[in-house]
Parts: sequence; C-alpha cells; structure tokens
Amino acid sequence: MTGCLALSCRLPDPETAAAAERSMGVGGQQTEAAGVFSWEEVQKHRSRNDRWLVISRKVYNITQWAKRHPGGSHVISHYAGEDATEAFTAFHPDQTFVQKFLKPLLIGELAATEPSQDGNKNTTIIKDFESLRAQVEKEGLFKAKPLFFCLHLGHILLLEALAWMMVWYWGTSWTLTLLCAVMLATSQAQAGWLQHDFGHLSVFKKSKWNHLVHKFVIGHLKGAAASWWNHLHYNHHAKPNVLSKDPDVNMSGIFVLGSVQPVEYGMKKIKHMPYHHQHQYFFLLGPPLLVPVVFNLQNLNVMISRRNWVDLAWYLSFYIRYFSCYVPLYGVFGAVALNLFVRFLESHWFVWVTQMNHLPMNIDYEKNRDWLTMQLQATCNIEKSFFNDWFSGHLNFQIEHHLFPRMPRHNYHLVAARVRALCEKHGVSYQMKTLWRGMTDVVSSLKTSGDLWLDAYLHK
Repeated sequence: MTGCLALSCRLPDPETAAAAERSMGVGGQQTEAAGVFSWEEVQKHRSRNDRWLVISRKVYNITQWAKRHPGGSHVISHYAGEDATEAFTAFHPDQTFVQKFLKPLLIGELAATEPSQDGNKNTTIIKDFESLRAQVEKEGLFKAKPLFFCLHLGHILLLEALAWMMVWYWGTSWTLTLLCAVMLATSQAQAGWLQHDFGHLSVFKKSKWNHLVHKFVIGHLKGAAASWWNHLHYNHHAKPNVLSKDPDVNMSGIFVLGSVQPVEYGMKKIKHMPYHHQHQYFFLLGPPLLVPVVFNLQNLNVMISRRNWVDLAWYLSFYIRYFSCYVPLYGVFGAVALNLFVRFLESHWFVWVTQMNHLPMNIDYEKNRDWLTMQLQATCNIEKSFFNDWFSGHLNFQIEHHLFPRMPRHNYHLVAARVRALCEKHGVSYQMKTLWRGMTDVVSSLKTSGDLWLDAYLHK
C-alpha cells in the first residue's frame, strides 16, 4: 500500500502506546478506546494473528472476533490494516445493533492529522457515493415489496409442482422427462436468485427472518448450505475480482484470469493446464461441472467439517422430498440420473449469468480502492429487458447490486441512472452490454488471458 505509506503518518507517542497496552483485554481485545494511531501503525496489524481495521475513524482489534464473525473470518480479515467503513455500511442493515459487538473491540482512533481513508481511495468519490446512498435510502429504495417476492416464490413452487404432476399423470416418456428436467432446472435457477435475495438481507427488515427463509430456500428448495453460500459470496462482494481474496476468481489452477495472473504463471513456467486452449476446454469443465460436481462437494465439505447440522438437515430435506417424489416414477437410478441432468442444465444457466458480469472485467491483486471504484472495475451490466431481468434474477444490474448489496433487486433500475451519472462525473467506467455480448466476452477474455500466458511462458 505505497499510496498510504506515503501519507503524512506518525506512530503513537510512548504514553499513548502504553495506554493502549494497559487497556488490552482477554484474548487481545480492548475494553475501551485508549490509543491514537496513524495509518502506518494500523497497517502493521494485518497478519493472521494480529488484525486491526478502521470504521468511521475508530480503530478496532478484530484478531479474536474474526473467528466468531457471522459472515465468516475471511470477509472481515480482508480489511485488516484498512478502512472498512464503506464495506461495513454496505453489509450491515442495523448498524446500531452491530455497535454492541464493536464496542469491546475498540482500541482507539485515528490521529486528527490522519485522513479518514487509506491507500488509493478517492475522498471525493467516497463523499459523493455516501450522499447517493443516503438519498436512495431516504427514498425507501432499500424497502422490499412483499408481493414481488411472494410471486417469485410462487412461480418456483408452481414449476416444481407442474413438473412432477406432468410425469406422474402422463408418464415418463423421454419427451416428458426432458420437459420435466427443463422445468426443474428453471425452478432451481430461479430459486438460486431468490436465495440470493434472502442471503443479502434484502427482503425482510429484520435480519433473523432473512436468515431463516434463506435456509429454507437454499436448503429445502435447492439442496445447498446457507453457511457455504454466505462465506463464499460475502468474500466475493467484499473484494470482487481481487486475486487471493475473491473465491470466485480462485480457479485452482484450471484457468488463468485477467492480465496479471496469466503473465505471472507464464513467467514462473506454471503449466497445470494448456491455458492457451482454456477458452475451448471451458465448455467442458466450466458450465457442465460447476453446480453438479464442484458445488456439491464444497457444500458437503463445509457442512461436515464445520459440523453445521442445521444446514445439513435442510440439505437432506431437499433430497428426501425429491427422492420421495421421483423414485416411485423412475426408480433410484433414474431419479439420481434426472437430478444430475437437472443440475447439469442449471449449471450452464448459472455460470453464464454470473461470469458475464465479472470474468471479462479487471482481475488483479489488491489495489485498495474506494468502494465505488473497486466495484465498477470488477463488474458490468447487461441491458434491461423483461427477459434479462427474469433470466438473471436482476443481476443484469450487477453494478447496482454490488454497490448496494442490501437493496431489493426490483429497485436496481430506479437507482441505475444516478449511479451512471456519478461514474461519469468522476471518470469511472460504467459498462453496459447486450446479453449476447456479455456471454461472448467470457470466451474472448479467456482466450486473451490464455494468449498472455503462452507468450510469457515461451518468451519471458
């Protein structure tokens, strides 16, 4: 963070440091604010066993708390040594409630001579974005419309019911089975968007109701774990497209992404795969396998390794319901095959929708940008239409979703013009694409990254 280190920073004087040390509580936590710190001092505390962060100029020691953080230890640790004010505001609907957890962690505040932001963050952009956020909240754009989500849930349940009734009444011919699979895959994809709404606490005013219904939708309707989704997805939102922080760009050596990682791999002569052909083998390894194989294994691993029996119970309830419905019609083998085919279809839907907003965008290591700049560099939008809104669960407004993750999706279009105007004011790129262009850019970006890898591998 050279930009921050170049600031006029100072270490706390010996008396301040001594006071901070005396106030240290059990497990490395503070019981009251005692220190006055520079950014240089705060940035020293970003290791695995020593983590500080700043929220609204207050300095907190989160070393022990990170392990108990409801959103997972990684998402809060990503901001160790940094100002986390914007992320804190974006993720927490009831900040007064959260303050009771922060109070025991408070160790001091930034010195009066220190800026409120660290690193390469643009103060003017931060102030303008905060004004916009306050304005849209005042207008009620963070309030959900219950009818919208009831109808969305209704059409999911209707698809599930019709799919089963069709093969139960008319038989299990190949044609009807294929139609049943398409209907179930559609239901699963739409349930995926619905659980996303509850997971982001954007439906109910009280977080506990969002969490409860989230477990029902992702567990009983989809057969996945809420804890698995929360920990992965909030990491993605906290640091989108940031290598080593965003799990969505951790491809386990199967793909190389962006313009930095391919060159890095090439120069180190890393060749786990023929990356210059990744835009071709993507069609074999990406869309077909992500949901039926990768996500299923990840879910089981999270639930069992963390002994999350509640999520496991919801997960099992999905399969009990599913096999109770379809084993009498198809037998055990046929029911398993049908489920895998449904997951296969859903996986294609999910991969194309989620990757077209992020994969062609900037992918790099941490640059410590302000919230708006960081999110806009990592996201793009797809044109609005009735089909695009439904098909993508309104994630065609990916920019607005990332800027306001708690905003109900039916309000994204109401704030989009103002977000675009703010971006134009500050020279931040706001990208809008057609659905087809978004999908083709996924493939072309993989080819570009593969070519960069090959050039570095052969010539550098």
